[in-house]
Amino acid sequence: MPTSRNLIQRLLKGQSFREWFVEFLRFCTVGLGSYIVDVGLFNILAHSGVIHLPGDASMVAKVISVSVSVVFSWTVNRAWTFRNMGTYGRGREFVMFVLVNIGGMLIALACLAVSRYGLSLRSQFADNISANVVGLALGTAFRYVMYRFVVFSPKRPEVPGPTR
Repeated sequence: MPTSRNLIQRLLKGQSFREWFVEFLRFCTVGLGSYIVDVGLFNILAHSGVIHLPGDASMVAKVISVSVSVVFSWTVNRAWTFRNMGTYGRGREFVMFVLVNIGGMLIALACLAVSRYGLSLRSQFADNISANVVGLALGTAFRYVMYRFVVFSPKRPEVPGPTR
């Protein structure tokens, strides 16, 4: 069973606490920028009446707003937060980043769907609480862990197989 000391060492991945904390603050800053892009675009698309989207406007708007914020987030995280990490190559890294963010988006959409279809809450306020507070909190925790340990993690050295 891992001890708390082992867990902390795994989280730090060779960094000092200060280095990790700076990285985490950068991640949070980028997240705030992405949040502003996501929520702002979501509300313009879903609730301003300026653009009419097909189907359930809130669900479509959330997919679009998350997609735009993902591109913003990858660009800034790659250039600033995790600039010294990752050796997979930008193309593969971007694909992994997008897949992780699809997971985060599915978390937000699930929260929005539960609110709209399970609880029949369809106001702008309810949409924002379910997708942009609850969904965002759960999705952010998921994304940070995945960015740190999968997307921007250095490629593991290949272990040679048994020789014959």
